[in-house]
Amino acid sequence: MDRVALHGLKARGHHGVFPKEREEGQTFVVDLVLGLDTRPAATDDDLTRTVHYGIVAEEVVAVVEGEPVNLIETLAERIARVCLEHAVVQEVEVRVHKPDAPITVPFDDVTVTITRSRV
Repeated sequence: MDRVALHGLKARGHHGVFPKEREEGQTFVVDLVLGLDTRPAATDDDLTRTVHYGIVAEEVVAVVEGEPVNLIETLAERIARVCLEHAVVQEVEVRVHKPDAPITVPFDDVTVTITRSRV
């Protein structure tokens, strides 16, 4: 299986369990690895036979900016579902970063990574 990856998609969302997170929002960063067969598109040099990563990026940002959830696990699941709606995408790895998570000790990042497939 071939891979198409998008790294560092940024969007502001209001996800989290604490009222301050819901009210003020924060930046979330998403990395995606889409699994698909790129041979048909490459053979014909045809965008319609692969995944349009620009559209996927817009859809992912819309999910992050959309309806708030408590957990980034839930956010990752929603993003995976959107990616798998593209017929050529057979699997997806989603990593959601929450670099401004409300943690009381110094840290660089919090991430959740999930992998989902059609199988």
